[in-house]
Amino acid sequence: MHEVKNPKKPLLFYYGLVLLILFLFNALAIPYIEEKSIKEVDYGTFMTMTENKEIGQVQVQDNQIVFTDKENETIYKTGVMNDPDLVNRLHKSGAEFTSEIIEEMSPFMAIFLNWILPLLIFTVIGQIMMKRVMDKAGGGKSSMMFGMGKSNAKVYVKSSEGIRFADVAGEDEAKENLTEIVDYLHNPGKYKEIGASMPKGILLVGPPGTGKTMLAKAVAGEANVPFFSMSGSEFVEMFVGMGASKVRDLFKQAKEKAPCIVFIDEIDAIGKKRDGQMGGNDEREQTLNQLLTEMDGFEGNTGVIILAATNRPESLDPALTRPGRFDRRVPVELPDLKGREEILKVHAKKIRIADDVDYNKIARMASGASGAELANIVNEAALRAVRDKRTYATQADMEESIETVIAGYQKKNAILTNKEKLVVSYHEIGHALVAAKQTNSAPVQKITIIPRTSGALGYTMQVEDGNHYLMTKEEIENKIATFTGGRAAEEVIFGSVTTGASNDIEQATRLARAMITRYGMSEDFDMVALETVNNQYLGGDTSLACSAETQAEIDRKVVELVRSQHEKAKTILRENRAKLDELAKFLYERETITGDEFMSILNHQDEIGS
Repeated sequence: MHEVKNPKKPLLFYYGLVLLILFLFNALAIPYIEEKSIKEVDYGTFMTMTENKEIGQVQVQDNQIVFTDKENETIYKTGVMNDPDLVNRLHKSGAEFTSEIIEEMSPFMAIFLNWILPLLIFTVIGQIMMKRVMDKAGGGKSSMMFGMGKSNAKVYVKSSEGIRFADVAGEDEAKENLTEIVDYLHNPGKYKEIGASMPKGILLVGPPGTGKTMLAKAVAGEANVPFFSMSGSEFVEMFVGMGASKVRDLFKQAKEKAPCIVFIDEIDAIGKKRDGQMGGNDEREQTLNQLLTEMDGFEGNTGVIILAATNRPESLDPALTRPGRFDRRVPVELPDLKGREEILKVHAKKIRIADDVDYNKIARMASGASGAELANIVNEAALRAVRDKRTYATQADMEESIETVIAGYQKKNAILTNKEKLVVSYHEIGHALVAAKQTNSAPVQKITIIPRTSGALGYTMQVEDGNHYLMTKEEIENKIATFTGGRAAEEVIFGSVTTGASNDIEQATRLARAMITRYGMSEDFDMVALETVNNQYLGGDTSLACSAETQAEIDRKVVELVRSQHEKAKTILRENRAKLDELAKFLYERETITGDEFMSILNHQDEIGS
């Protein structure tokens, strides 16, 4: 996929050219004109005019004498000679001495050269520049002046090196929708035969990094039609009307090359809901109104298919997302287990990797990762292999790269005291032991007390067996108990607490609050939604939608829920105190243990993993 670029000079180039011309004119032309306006004579003529009392004003300078005739109409100059009696002769002749420089040109000539002529030059050059820019932009509209109303859409043509659908994995449903569009562009006859028409617009929605833009690039690589690409922020201009002008110009180009595809990335930059309040950004609303008209207005946009991407679909104007404009919404969600495995395989083709790598295990360890994060994991594995002076990446490189992406690099210079190291060991074993003793918790994959650059002094990695789309109340409660297991271990063993549980507290509180306010898992509130989710694809911020009294009751229920699971975690650890000590000692000595080693010690009373 190659971008077709039209060479053009920036606006700053033309301004610089005009300023350079004016500077050269003032530095060279004006002094030359002024020089020509002064008549140079010899010293004898000057003496003769003095004797004949024909001198009007005179100024004796160090290197020359400047004087005028009696009528002050002509300016003369001559050289300086050794003439001691010169001043007396000039005084007797009636000449007027002046300490100021004599005006070297007429007032009209000075105004013409210093003001009128530069303005004329600037106007002529400006007219030439405007004509050239308007010719490039299609001409005829003042809104195209200096290219401000011209769209900067990138035009792509077919290329054998571009991204194809085969290069995009993990989003089969989205690919199927877009493949249908490409097929329609290649074979419109079979669709028209039955009377079907393609959607005018397709909106790709999903979290960042899931491949929305890559899918659009794949469409550009597959479709044998012109492909226009532009970001929503490129329509935003300082001057009112410029954004709307860019929209008109974009669709004008697209209609000339129809059938074609227009891709607008981050469309929420111009497609936000119109609130109707006065004093808003009128430029943005004009741009949105023009986009609405071009997509499905009186004239229509036959032959132009619109692709758009956003991770804030809830902020888009309803008039933009209605059928007839965006007929189809294609979710591009985080990949499931099978999708993560396919994505890893696609990116692993770009590096040299061992044949025995277990992609399924890596995919299970990278639960919740987006396509961009999986690509980063594969690249980190390749970089780690290079650092270790190996020519290919291994399973260990892939697993370590997951930890690098999740928790950061290992801190080589972070040295914990023996006391801190022991506390962290019990803390992490507390998490793992509580998780293992609860039947609905994910199995432990790895436990480490090596500090990471993210600030974590250690962590316990749990890996799900497969895809889980639903969670029961018991499963969520078990997760909360697992989060409190680290703090519970500190209390059981040391009788005190540390700051190491801050992240555990945040996650446990978030889960407990969601159970009550969003999942309807509280007997007191039943199936009442007390909280709404905003920006579900951008972190999922929540806001309570209830009275102050209800909020206080929610807080009490959250505290009770977390406290009960905290007590359950402490009970589990007290009942398994011997295993807690044994596992913590083993982790203290090894610093990192696998899930198999952990389960071996837990399940065999007399056997300690070596």
